[in-house]
Amino acid sequence: MRVVVATGNAGKVREIAQALGGLDWQLEGLSGLPLPEETGTTYEENAALKACAAALMRGVPALADDSGLEVVALNGQPGVYSARFGNRDNDNERNLYLLEKLRGVKDRRAKFVSVVILASPDGQVETYRGEMTGTLLEGPRGESGFGYDPLFVPDGETRTLAEMTLEEKQAISHRGLALAALVAAHGARVRS
Repeated sequence: MRVVVATGNAGKVREIAQALGGLDWQLEGLSGLPLPEETGTTYEENAALKACAAALMRGVPALADDSGLEVVALNGQPGVYSARFGNRDNDNERNLYLLEKLRGVKDRRAKFVSVVILASPDGQVETYRGEMTGTLLEGPRGESGFGYDPLFVPDGETRTLAEMTLEEKQAISHRGLALAALVAAHGARVRS
């Protein structure tokens, strides 16, 4: 089955492609298709906006993810605004901005949330959600991953997500869990 991956984030595309390796799907990039502005107030709304738009434009199923970091000491911020946090232009600037907001804060608990939507051109929508809890460091560590990965240590780990291999990260991450649920649902359909 052909499926469009509705994101411009190369890191997400890599993670999604690896996670869906167990399905017989031919993944395609956006190749110039414009994505709608993320105007939703929830991960579900933003992922659905992107997936539904791409499915309609391409005429094939489309997969989109919206995810974010929710920091306890910041009352759940940046949340759905994680990619635009503080109006900063890139991951490094957003990480520095987050660290500045948390300067002197002892409670560094946070969680990552991911919602993956698979939308068909006929309007059918499937929703998969994953969460991962952990703590934020006072400075970045690691070279892998993207976004807030260099600051985030998952519960039960001593390494940041940016210090893990993609396979290790996928096994425990918010996006990995949401995609695993999608694979389980579609793998079961193929077997039945």
